[in-house]
Amino acid sequence: MALEQQESLGFLLADISRLMRQTYQRIEGCGLTLAQARLLLYVARFEGVRQIDLAEMLEVKPITLARLIDQLVEVDLVERRPDPNDRRAHQIFLRPAAGDHLTKIRQFGAEVQSEALAGLNQEQVATLFFALKTMRENLCSRS
Repeated sequence: MALEQQESLGFLLADISRLMRQTYQRIEGCGLTLAQARLLLYVARFEGVRQIDLAEMLEVKPITLARLIDQLVEVDLVERRPDPNDRRAHQIFLRPAAGDHLTKIRQFGAEVQSEALAGLNQEQVATLFFALKTMRENLCSRS
């Protein structure tokens, strides 16, 4: 593949990512910032994850994550529990109150996805997802 095509792919993916983040900034009705909503989604997906691993997944510094978790603990959406395998570490779990917030976040996410995929038919959407997942696997296998 020519260098221009590789750069174009990177710029295109970066632009799409930036535009989607901007769109998610409009999230209303759940009372959370984008960073808090993103954290809540990751905890729901990887419940029981260690705090340090969660920081890596979210690509934030551990101190930044600790503050975000503190904010969600304060409003009773998540809780820290000691890691039974490492007394220095904590695992993060959802609290019952998180359910309503997650529903709103997921509904908004579905709206954003629908907006982003407007004009594509089902076959094109399936091809897009297949290509993106393959790219992710290719890049993950390099690590």
